[in-house]
Amino acid sequence: MNNMLEQENEQNKPRRSKLKLILLVIGLLLLIIIGTAGGIGLYIASALQPVAATEQEVRVSIPQGAGSLQIAKELEMKGLIKNSSVFTYYLKVKKQGSRLQAGEYSMKPGMTFEEMIDKLNKGETVKEEVIRITIPEGYTIDQIAAKLGEQTPWKKEVFLQMADAPAGLKGDTIATIPDNKSIKHRLEGYLFPETYEFKKDSTEQDFIERTLQQLDKKLATLPPDWKDKLKERGLNVHQMLTIASLIEREVVVNEERALVSGVIQNRLKKNMPLQIDATVQYLFDKSKERLLEKDLQIQSPYNTYLNTGLPPGPIASPSLASMKAAIYPEETKYLFYVTKKDGTKGHLFAETFEEHKKNIAESKKAAN
Repeated sequence: MNNMLEQENEQNKPRRSKLKLILLVIGLLLLIIIGTAGGIGLYIASALQPVAATEQEVRVSIPQGAGSLQIAKELEMKGLIKNSSVFTYYLKVKKQGSRLQAGEYSMKPGMTFEEMIDKLNKGETVKEEVIRITIPEGYTIDQIAAKLGEQTPWKKEVFLQMADAPAGLKGDTIATIPDNKSIKHRLEGYLFPETYEFKKDSTEQDFIERTLQQLDKKLATLPPDWKDKLKERGLNVHQMLTIASLIEREVVVNEERALVSGVIQNRLKKNMPLQIDATVQYLFDKSKERLLEKDLQIQSPYNTYLNTGLPPGPIASPSLASMKAAIYPEETKYLFYVTKKDGTKGHLFAETFEEHKKNIAESKKAAN
């Protein structure tokens, strides 16, 4: 009997050893799995934490059409996150990533995932440094040059040189400038007055070409018959811009633009000197408060007191409103106008010189 028990025990020993081994292996596997899971968990937890914070600005460029993974890799490469895969998974869990916007961003190490995602969702990109310049309506080339010299990195001497010799510049309308040596500045009147923004590395040529192209665009918005209207009166685009510049410098009240244009047209038809003060003021570096009789006698093709017809070219940059008035003058019999001295900056109009003299007297009376 004892022999049989001993024999059975001997047979069970390998089974128990094998079971112990299996249990040991299972236990080790469980420990490995638990340890691995714990390690992975700790790794993910660490990856979810912001990187060490610094005050160093980091620029991140997100191209158009970039997906979540590409954005995550860019953030990892710039040292803003620890792991791109974890960031991508975080976006999926939080149901984010569909509104991330392209552009250049400024971020700092230490930002949380939420802060970075919020910034990318809102498109809070870095504002590019630009050159911003406003050219007021009625500014002359010399005034524009002075403003560029004061408010931009551009050199006014370079600008003036190009304004006087615009060969090679892009623009359709400048082809209409006549080859007239009496023109003070060839591009006078052709640089459309507006507010412009340019990249920091832009040049004087970029500025001029942009303003010339803007003039082309503005002329394209005029009614389709505008060129036909000019031909009916025997005018070309250069002459239209010249008339528009006279209107711009003479008129303050918008409603009077077409009226003054009508006066100019009427005097041209009668071959009368235009006698426009603004053309004489154009001869001075700075406008005078009041022109003297000797000023009206200055010999210059721009002096419309001594010469009939239009001056050689524009005397300033006209607005689109003044261009429209030059093209579509109001039909009137007026030949004279004088500025009111009552502070309204309007004009009194007259058909005859006698009426004009009465208006002058009335204007002076209002001033007193």
